[in-house]
Amino acid sequence: MTLTIQQSMIIIGIVAITTFITRVLPFVLFPGHKKTPDYIIYLGKVLPFAMIGMLIVYCLKEVSIFKPSYGLPEAIAIIVVILLHHWKKNNLISIGIGTVFYMVLVQIINV
Repeated sequence: MTLTIQQSMIIIGIVAITTFITRVLPFVLFPGHKKTPDYIIYLGKVLPFAMIGMLIVYCLKEVSIFKPSYGLPEAIAIIVVILLHHWKKNNLISIGIGTVFYMVLVQIINV
């Protein structure tokens, strides 16, 4: 075996082991016959919204309203996602169509 194949096998093995551990660990730490701690339940309710907030900040951190396009594709796409989500109440539809809409806007507006 070449060095590249060996390195690839090692990387795949590490990824497989890490994935297995992250999937099994919650069941080991919080078995089904015991009550889940209140702070874990709290984190389960709060963290999804925090993650969405972090993703929004990450996606918009380099948008400048002073450079050409002036943040228009981002602003229009955000409005479309919000309107779609209020209308359909479906995350997959609002995010999927919003993403496609944003990609089209970037191609049109940045020309």
